[in-house]
Amino acid sequence: MFKALRRAADRRRYADSRYGWLFQPYTGDEMVAVACRATEPAERHGEPMAIAAVRLSGDRVLTSESLDLHVRQPAGFTQETVRRHGLRGIDLDDGESLDKALERFLDFVGNRPLVGWNLEGELALLNRGLRPRFGFDLPNAAIDVAPLYQRRQRYRHPQLEGRPRFEEAAERLEVPMMGRHSALGDAVTTALMYLRLMRDDTARRRSS
Repeated sequence: MFKALRRAADRRRYADSRYGWLFQPYTGDEMVAVACRATEPAERHGEPMAIAAVRLSGDRVLTSESLDLHVRQPAGFTQETVRRHGLRGIDLDDGESLDKALERFLDFVGNRPLVGWNLEGELALLNRGLRPRFGFDLPNAAIDVAPLYQRRQRYRHPQLEGRPRFEEAAERLEVPMMGRHSALGDAVTTALMYLRLMRDDTARRRSS
């Protein structure tokens, strides 16, 4: 309820701003898979360290049309910190400010629906950066792949319990892990899992 009220207030406040179009209903057929990564020092600042997004169009993941952003971190955040926390492919010297990264993210994602794994946590990380800088949270419709996969498993294997793990889900869905230690790899893998779940669901409904 609170999120809905806040979204409505944001929509009115920013209707005539540069980002007013983000609050309009999306009428196309594309989606965007998103993923963020943060190390412990970055989490203390409430900010993502890497942000990635990739477009989905129909039953295709458009890897050639993706966003892979590395965020410059405060002083004292070293490459050794990156390695210690298992974040690969991050060059701190080439990072950009979070303000610029989030601006590019908004322009890329637009008002298309978002897809993610445990998406609530991803959105919380993004919104902690967005609200103090832009004044609003992401208003996009959102689809969390984790509970979709969990419902599939309960339907097929009622005896299974516990929250699903990302790697386990990818393996069971026979989806390749695309660069597990990068935000872009997580986004692409999540997109592939979502499409696989949708195909399986369509096939099941047709056969029933």
